[in-house]
Amino acid sequence: MLAKVISAVCVTLWITSCVITSAEDPLMTRAVKLMSETPLIDGHNDLPWQLRKQFNNQLNKVDLNTLSTTHTNIPKIKEGRLGAQFWSAYVPCDTQYKDAVRQTLEQIDVIHRMCQSYPETFMFATSTQDIRDAFKLNKTASLIGVEGGHSIDSSLGTLRTMYHLGVRYLTLTHSCNTPWADNWLVDTGSEPSEHNGLSPFGKQLIVEMNRLGMLIDLAHVTVAVMNQVLDISKAPIIFSHSSAYSVCPNKRNVPDDVLRRVNATGGIVMINFYNDYVTCSKTAKLSDVADHFDHIKKVAGAGIIGFGGDYDGVTRLPEGLEDVSKVPKLVAELLRRGWTDEEVKDALGDNLLRVLQETEKVRDSLNNTKPDDVPIPYDEVKNSCRTSYGYPNAENPSDAGAVHSLSTLVLLLTLALHTLITSTAF
Repeated sequence: MLAKVISAVCVTLWITSCVITSAEDPLMTRAVKLMSETPLIDGHNDLPWQLRKQFNNQLNKVDLNTLSTTHTNIPKIKEGRLGAQFWSAYVPCDTQYKDAVRQTLEQIDVIHRMCQSYPETFMFATSTQDIRDAFKLNKTASLIGVEGGHSIDSSLGTLRTMYHLGVRYLTLTHSCNTPWADNWLVDTGSEPSEHNGLSPFGKQLIVEMNRLGMLIDLAHVTVAVMNQVLDISKAPIIFSHSSAYSVCPNKRNVPDDVLRRVNATGGIVMINFYNDYVTCSKTAKLSDVADHFDHIKKVAGAGIIGFGGDYDGVTRLPEGLEDVSKVPKLVAELLRRGWTDEEVKDALGDNLLRVLQETEKVRDSLNNTKPDDVPIPYDEVKNSCRTSYGYPNAENPSDAGAVHSLSTLVLLLTLALHTLITSTAF
């Protein structure tokens, strides 16, 4: 009861704040109006990871109305007018080859439970129609994105299972190579390339994601992977939380030639707010983020732009964008810079809705295509934690021969020793 009272008070204060702010700033008035007409759809938020780190996913011990140790809580969501959010089901790279799948399922579970625990705020969503329906109900549509291909353990069956659990995008890598794709650190020279982009299985995966209707997220991959996916995919792609390389030359950002290809293929780049990707330094301002919006618009048009704040997944955020409540200020800044209402609406959510809807159309066009059930070759995933059930002749024949020869030798030595002992006894 107390939590509901606190929440009501916070919402009242937020409305009062908006009225006062809007009265003082006509651009903010216009921004709020646009955000009331088109849902702000953010591509990446790591609140679920904070729930694991801080509370070990014990959601019953958390009140999202009063939580103060994160960039995201319910009052901040309301103030930021967050229409839809891709919540990140992220687990670190050191879970690869260990318990990545289990931990990812637990992150998917906590997102579902979050929606169930706060039904007045969140509505679980898996489609464009769900997002529109939630917006009409004044709720935040809550979608799931899995951040890192290591989370599927090189299994198309696991990919399909996660789709059935509501996952609507997969980031192909995080900051580690998978057995089938190179990650962005390869482009820095700090890690070796293992696949020259995508392996044959990686290319299989792209085709299966198209068949499922799962968005392909190219944040965190090499430029080679970006271009290979753009060559292969029938559906438009997303960068869920990346910025412009020409503005900040960090390898996590998107180069101009790829921006142009994203435009040509109907995809979207959802701009990251992390200082290190905004200014390539420890500090940044809201205007620096707007510079990325302007640059991408200039190079490839407003039709490929979205918001991908990366809140609760980063340690440094620009002055003026300290938490999710501040996003309307960025919208007002774009209007100040001459963005039209239509361009702002595109960036707020219409671009993402178009990309997701087109991905759904591709899925529907492939409705009669059977699921790909050809597994990754065992030699590409063989490790001490993995069994080979189902793989014919998974064991190397020469190794098997060596083991057989060694066993025979041990048997012969044992028999010889037994004979020697027996003869000595007599």
